[in-house]
Amino acid sequence: MDEQPQKIVLKTREKWELFIEGIVTVALLLLLNFAVMILIDQAINSNQGLIDGIYQIKQAMTIGPWHLWSWQRIFFIALAVFDAIVVYWRLIRRYHNMQMRHIIEELHYIANGHIDHRVNLKVNGYLNEVVDSINALVDSTVNSMQEERKIEASKDELITNVSHDIRTPLTSIIGYLGLIEDGQYQNVDDILRYNHIAFEKTKQMKSLVEDLFEFTKVQQTHTKLQIQRFDLASMLEQLTADFELEAQKREMVIEVNVEQRPIMMQADSGKLVRVFSNLIVNAFKYGTDATKIVLSAHEEKSDVVISVANDGRQIPQKDLENIFERFYRVEGSRSSETGGSGLGLAIAQSIVKLHNGEIYATSNEYKTAFNIILPINTVQKED
Repeated sequence: MDEQPQKIVLKTREKWELFIEGIVTVALLLLLNFAVMILIDQAINSNQGLIDGIYQIKQAMTIGPWHLWSWQRIFFIALAVFDAIVVYWRLIRRYHNMQMRHIIEELHYIANGHIDHRVNLKVNGYLNEVVDSINALVDSTVNSMQEERKIEASKDELITNVSHDIRTPLTSIIGYLGLIEDGQYQNVDDILRYNHIAFEKTKQMKSLVEDLFEFTKVQQTHTKLQIQRFDLASMLEQLTADFELEAQKREMVIEVNVEQRPIMMQADSGKLVRVFSNLIVNAFKYGTDATKIVLSAHEEKSDVVISVANDGRQIPQKDLENIFERFYRVEGSRSSETGGSGLGLAIAQSIVKLHNGEIYATSNEYKTAFNIILPINTVQKED
């Protein structure tokens, strides 16, 4: 719970400053009043016509038993009111300066490294706006620092994961080529087998590097989209045809379910092909016990909703919450057989975000689906 703002308690020295300020101001005003009274009195007494005029005005203002006070009395009252206003203004101004001094002390305390501290002083008027602005600026600075640390940690994690994923196939390549180099083979078939394994590991490394490059590129918010108009239904049909052979190898069926045709939309078709391809490949590799992959799409108002679903084993909820993180794999899914860079879903999410869209995963005992919501007409973000 937020702490209540504390009222500023003046130090003894500051109280004395206020007291002396008041005494000096009153003394100066009394001297000024005395001088003004002498000058006015001399001016009036030296002019008989002015004296007669004041007397006539005083007689004319008589109401029954009451008559106008002497001009001196009226002038005294006016001066007293003026003096009171001046003294009040001077003391308030000095008090505000003292409040500002306390605020500056708090700011220096924060600047000395106490970034969790906030100015928690009860002030009024423009000083309250100053306090709010300082706290907002400190919050913004702290958030920026935390975001920078998060980015640095993310970079370190990325380097660590990439190093690990590159080292594994690289070690295999060196090992099998080393066997050939050292002549540790029985016949030509062994050479071909070692060479084939090294070649496959090389392709795995190439795929990782390409995915890493693509991920880095789509992570940049200023990435330009090649926006064009196309038929989404036709794109999904083409993707199904492209992956038909791979599906047959895995004894799976891949099909499209689009009731409304055509579905014309405006987006970067090349990048969306990458999104859907990554989701299909993900279903091939990690859709345990899946026999079917279904690509579906339909329009909803100004959006289009696309789903890439499979009937494989259910993904636990805790994994669904992290499934789009870089290098994250559902527990038990990482193996030498599945391979992959672990960046496919992260790339898909980044591309969808570039289109101002949304992607999320759902899973139950019957179906696991990756659902994408995209605007029908994507607008290129300004730099």
